[in-house]
Amino acid sequence: MGKKRILLKIGSNTLTKETNQISRGKIEDIGRQIAALKDDFEFIIVSSGAIAAAKQFVKLEHNGAEINVKQALAAIGQPHLMRIFQENFRELGLFTSQCLLSYSDFEKPASKVNISNTINVLVANNFIPIINENDTVATDEIKFGDNDKLAALTAALLQVDLLIIATNTDGIYTKDSIDQKKPLTIKSVTDLAELRAEINNDLSSHGTGGMQSKIEAASIAKEANIETWVVNGLKENFIVDALNNTNNHTKIL
Repeated sequence: MGKKRILLKIGSNTLTKETNQISRGKIEDIGRQIAALKDDFEFIIVSSGAIAAAKQFVKLEHNGAEINVKQALAAIGQPHLMRIFQENFRELGLFTSQCLLSYSDFEKPASKVNISNTINVLVANNFIPIINENDTVATDEIKFGDNDKLAALTAALLQVDLLIIATNTDGIYTKDSIDQKKPLTIKSVTDLAELRAEINNDLSSHGTGGMQSKIEAASIAKEANIETWVVNGLKENFIVDALNNTNNHTKIL
């Protein structure tokens, strides 16, 4: 049957563990789980965090628009982010590769074929593709989405078996439970309209997504017949626990 393919999207809040710097411990946790699962699953990662990585090292002086500064920070931070992934994963016997994409790539048939072919070759040779938006030329995910939509488009293009979106909550909560300050996870759902009615439009602290962009990502995946799980990436062992169904998360069937 072959291995099942998982696309794992990691947001900035997960990578920083809601601090002001990239958490090597969290990246090690992700790598350790991938290493433990590699006999049965192959992973493709869509990772935010380039801007957060840069902020650890530099403070840019500027007179231009804020979005241009964020693009510059992404250009500085992306190599640092990849270095942290490479160092931590290599210690676990995992090999990494970098792919920078933008939305326009998904609008051109030739580009889509090239993306698919390249990633398939990398995965076949045991290199984990780590994908981010090409922030130097594109601003969509900087402004809104935190790579959620990019992850869904990539998942659909590659026809993965499962899209896991790691965030900072135990999945998606019911609106009433949030109002009562007793968050209750929606375990599974098929109707996205039903799910949209349960969420608010708050954005995450480091990222630019929030639950709205995750539901939009799930709708793209759903059209491609791909299941989406929204999982709490702040917790240790979150991928393995989700696959074993031993943690609270939301499955969008």
